[in-house]
Amino acid sequence: MSKDTSPIILAFSGGLDTSFCVPWLRENTGREVITACIDTGGMDAQAAIALEERALALGAIEHVLIDAKQDFFDTVIRYLIYGNVLRGQAYPLCVGAERGLQAERLAQIAMQRGATTVAHGCTAAGNDQIRFEVALRTLNPALDILAPVRDNNWLREEQLAYLEQHGLPVPAQGSRYSINRGLWGISIGGEETLTSEASIPESAWVLSAKAFSEPLQPASHTLGFKTGVPVALDGEMLPPVDLIEKLETLAGGYGIGRGIHLGDTVLGTKGRVAFEAPAAITLITAHRELEKLVLSAQQQRVKDSVSTLYGDLVHEGKQLDLACDDIEALLTSSQGRVTGTVTFGLRPGQLFIEGTTSPHSLLAATKGVYGETAGEWTASDALGYARILSISGSLQTRAAGD
Repeated sequence: MSKDTSPIILAFSGGLDTSFCVPWLRENTGREVITACIDTGGMDAQAAIALEERALALGAIEHVLIDAKQDFFDTVIRYLIYGNVLRGQAYPLCVGAERGLQAERLAQIAMQRGATTVAHGCTAAGNDQIRFEVALRTLNPALDILAPVRDNNWLREEQLAYLEQHGLPVPAQGSRYSINRGLWGISIGGEETLTSEASIPESAWVLSAKAFSEPLQPASHTLGFKTGVPVALDGEMLPPVDLIEKLETLAGGYGIGRGIHLGDTVLGTKGRVAFEAPAAITLITAHRELEKLVLSAQQQRVKDSVSTLYGDLVHEGKQLDLACDDIEALLTSSQGRVTGTVTFGLRPGQLFIEGTTSPHSLLAATKGVYGETAGEWTASDALGYARILSISGSLQTRAAGD
């Protein structure tokens, strides 16, 4: 059997783990390495240039950068908005939601370059190793997947020493916090998130560090939705990606979307992470309020019953599962009348929904006024309805024999 000489496609962030993987893979497999960054938000042009320079300096023969922000919205974020998905009723899946898409692009790059192997720098302790590998194996079961840091239990100190001994660039060290940033928000991990007792300090927040020490003045804004998709901010029509980026800056300065999520990891343990997701929280809160105006109670219950499952599947890296296709079809169908405008107020630490309007308002469609006039029924209709609705409880009391 001939030796595999195809290049290895490495998911590359430029951090210590993936920086270590470039020369280690070359040395220990004898194969070339192509680094790949799938940009799903949070990277400017200067950072992209610096990332490519680092990859090539570490020994990669090529660095591939794919702008996947629009794809991220189209294939993932829109459904998180449709479903008002908040894990643990709090966390909008800031970063983990993008791993399936990133794995899909890695598999495509491997096919284009004739590569049989992809690699990642995840450790054995987190969720991303599972997300990447579940998605990659779903896409292409024949791909070999390498995870040098995880499979060899390399410590950070050992990786640093390896790079220094080989005279290779060492990532900047010294930050006490691990920060991951994407279009849907930021996750922050540090010493405080390893236990359940305390918050991270004010200085560790990225978007809202001055939200309370230098508070902004209260302000009112509007969001426009068309069939569930955010399309306008303060009356300005914007593509969804641009709207999300602009809303992140607007609401982030007020400390909106700041939280610490305590929940279940893919591995079955408990985990804790701080996050900032001002755009996600604002959009989901506004979208949910618009849905209350235009959807029936039954529609909302059906959506809620599948949205939690959808969030679980995305969290676990299973968004390529056909069950997700089925849920996405239902969520898309539910958004046909979710068109309108939501007005919201911002104050430091507070997002307040002031009102909402829609051409499909069920509130405006009724002839009655809640608490004032019935309009749709007579007094005798109401009396009969109350009697019928009480039958079940009456029978239970009678059957108890009291």
